[in-house]
This record gives sequence, C-alpha cells and structure tokens, in this order.
Amino acid sequence: MYSAEQRKLAIETYIKFDLSAADTVAELGYPTRHSLRTWYKDYLEHGEVRPPKRQREPKFTLEMRQAAVNYYLAHGKSLARTMRKMGYPGSREYLCDWIDELAPGERKCREANPKADPILLEEKIQAVAELESRNGAAAEVAAKHGVSRTAPYIWRREIICDNDGEPETKGEPVSKKFDDLPDDIEILQDMLHKTKMQLRKVQLELDVRQATLEIVKKDPGAEPELLTNAEKAAMVTALRAKYKLCEILPVLGMAKSSYEYARNAQLKGEAEEYTAVRKAVVEAFEASGGTYGYRRITAIVNVGEWTVRNIMREENLVARVAKKKRRYSSYAGEISEAPENLLRDERGKHHFRTDNPNELWITDVTEFRIPAGKCYLSPIIDCFDGMPLNWSISTSPDAEMANSSLLGACEWLGEGDHPKVHSDRGGHYRWPGWISICEEYGLVRSMSRKGCSPDNARCEGFFGRLKVEFFYGRDWSGITIEEFMGMLDAYLRWYRDVRIKSDLDYRSPMQYRRDLGLAA
Repeated sequence: MYSAEQRKLAIETYIKFDLSAADTVAELGYPTRHSLRTWYKDYLEHGEVRPPKRQREPKFTLEMRQAAVNYYLAHGKSLARTMRKMGYPGSREYLCDWIDELAPGERKCREANPKADPILLEEKIQAVAELESRNGAAAEVAAKHGVSRTAPYIWRREIICDNDGEPETKGEPVSKKFDDLPDDIEILQDMLHKTKMQLRKVQLELDVRQATLEIVKKDPGAEPELLTNAEKAAMVTALRAKYKLCEILPVLGMAKSSYEYARNAQLKGEAEEYTAVRKAVVEAFEASGGTYGYRRITAIVNVGEWTVRNIMREENLVARVAKKKRRYSSYAGEISEAPENLLRDERGKHHFRTDNPNELWITDVTEFRIPAGKCYLSPIIDCFDGMPLNWSISTSPDAEMANSSLLGACEWLGEGDHPKVHSDRGGHYRWPGWISICEEYGLVRSMSRKGCSPDNARCEGFFGRLKVEFFYGRDWSGITIEEFMGMLDAYLRWYRDVRIKSDLDYRSPMQYRRDLGLAA
C-alpha cells in the first residue's frame, strides 16, 4: 500500500517524463506500470491525488503472497516462472505489488541509467542537436550517449523551453506545436471536444452531399440549400440514424417547422400509398379465390415481395393447402392389351416436358365428393404449358365422359400433329371407342405401369393443385350437383384463361399461347 505522498511523487515524475511509465518505474523503483496509469487516470478525473481507497478483503492470504514472493526470490526472480509454479496470481501486476510490499527493493526491474546523473549540459545539447538535425533515429542518438530512448526528448524540452538565457537551437523545433499547448488538462479536453465537433460537422456536410446524389438523385453540383422541402425532408429522415435533428437542419438551411410539415405530408403520402397497395393485394387474393400466394400476388400488384408478405400476414390472407388425398380409381382390370410407357427412359426417369404444343397430352379421371353426391372430371392437359385443352364433367365415370374430352382436345390439333396421349391403366382408355379415336387422329397411346401413380405425376399434380385451390377447405353443404359442376367448369376456364403461372413468366396458359401466336 503506497501513501498519498508516494502516489503524488509518482504522478509528478510520470508527467515530467512525458507519460513514460517505464522511465518512471525505473526512476522511482515503484509502482507497477498498471498502477501508475490507474493513479494518473484518477488524478485527471478528480484534479487531485486522492488517498488510497480502503481495500476489500484480499483474495490471496498473507501466507499465499509470502510463499509466492519467497519462490520469486529463490528462483531467479522470474515473474513468469513464479506464476507458472504457484498457479497464481493471474496478473504480473499483482505479483509485482506483493514483491514491493513484502520485499522492498528486491524486485528485478529495469535499472536506471548510471550515466544519467553525471551527464553534462554540453553533452545534452549535443544530443538534442543530433536529434533535431535527424542525424540518425532517436534510438541511435540515445545509444550513442548511453541513455534511454526518452532522455534526448526530455533534454530537448528542457533546453528549448528554457527562458533564462540558456542556449537556443537554430530553427523551430519539431515539437513546438506541442510545447505551445496549455498545461491545464481541462483546457486540453475542451480543445479536443471542439476539434471532434468540427470534424463531425465536416463529415455531416460530406454525408449531405452524398445524400443529394443517392437519395434525391440530383447532379453532383446541386446545392442542398436549393432543394425542395420534400427533398430535404427525405434527406433528413435518411440521416437521422447518424445525426441529431439540430445538426442536420442548419446544414440544409431548413426550419424545424418546415421539416415537420414536409415530414407529415410525406408520412401521409406513404400511408395513402400503402393503403392503396393493401387494397390491391386483398383484391388480387380475392379475385384468385384465395388460391394465390405472395409470389403470384407480387407479380400482379408489382410491389416489393416483403410488402406483399407483410400485408398478407396483417390481413390473414393464407392460400389454400392440401388436406385430403384422391380416393377414386378407374382401374377395371386388364380388359385389353396395354401399350408401353413412352415417357419413361432406360434409367427410369419420366419426361413430362415438351418444347412445342401438341407433342404430349396427359389425362386421368378424378372424383369429387360433396354432400349432394359424387362428381367426376376428365381433362386433357397439354404438357407444353399445362393448359387444359378440354374437359368433361359427369356424375358417372364412364367411357363417354373420357371419349368426349379427347374429341374436344383433338380440335386443337394442327396439320401434322400426332401427340402422345399418356394415361393410367383405367378402363376408359382401353375400350374400343378410345382406341378408335386415337387411330382416327393419329394419336400415339402411352400408359403407366399398373398401380404406379408417379408414372402419371404431371396429371396427379394438376389434380392436386385444382383441389387445393377449388375444392378443399370449403363447405359444400347446400350445393347441388348441377351447381357444383357449373362452379368446377368456371374454375377450369379461369385456370386456362386467367390464372397466372410462374413458369410461364406469370402469364396464364391462354395468354402465353396468344403471345406466341398459337391462339387467337
């Protein structure tokens, strides 16, 4: 524990040696560098050397500290070796304090230069002259005169700042701008604060110029003061995260009342715009019958994706998802020879994509069950764009239903078109009527393997999407079969003519064909 007088002497020496902790410890033999800096910091904060605080109960007992000091003295005075052997303390500074307390003068530290006292004034002047003329680095000058590296700087300050007739060096010393600074700590801190404020003001002006280019989109030579209040308000809003309002407004030449008025108008405009977008999102969702997710609605409304997602979350707009599975099967046994699966290659991979219309058609039959009864759908889908070319809806899954949908699809055939018609092994596609239609129009039959729904996955996917968007999640109580068939037919027309698809660049199949000149 050091007294207030010892602390004061250490701080005065520390200031005299230009805040060199190493030279101060070498001069006085105490304290540690960490303690010295702590004392000096406390001195700056309170303006005086305060007596040491009352210490808490030490973590290490006197016996433990004495054992560490004894080991240090008996084993070469090595701090690292002592801490490694004893396992404590965790800091060199603590061990140094223990040594200074329990064995004063025994701690090995950097020795003071023996030549320091007898150095004459002439030799100091010579060293300072060499330092000022830069005839070598400071370390070389110090080594030449056998002193520490900081000594020539201390001598230079003593000689140059001496106003009592001592010798003067020629020219202005390199440290003059520092020597002219006041000694009062509070004045220096005030000067530092003003410098920081000036730097912040310059940075603000640069940021305003940058905002003029990036936010307001003006030319590089545009003056911020000449901008409109709306443009200034936009810049202030962008810079508020970094600067205070009282800092930005004077640079832009804008009154606070003008900013508040322009900002309120801006917020009102943004609110009106957001309200319009919200209305458009809700209308697009309702127009799709609750089937569109955020991607399709984003393509329709043409605003940011996350804006659409936020609005849909706020309005609780959730697209329908699948909850049930198909239960109908048209398989009636092997009533005729089944053709091979032309969509499956040697590696077992299926190819449902085509580059041209009327190259590959797929079909199947699916069932709808409502309280009023059952209803069946048989569509013909073109794999070129997923367009339902024709469909039949009936209360009976008979051959006539399948044949009528195929005959209607054949009206889309052009000269030289002979598409493959792929189906499962249902009985509809193995009766003479279906086979004769295929032979008449030059259609190539293809069938899935028995009981293998992935062989007709494209059609299964069409049915899945249809039921998610149209059928599942609705209460069909009170709906007659005739009404249901009419609603299903209307959905299929909407699917063909209006419903957009992402793989068609957010166009409906009919619109896609019109853009390609394939449909009127």
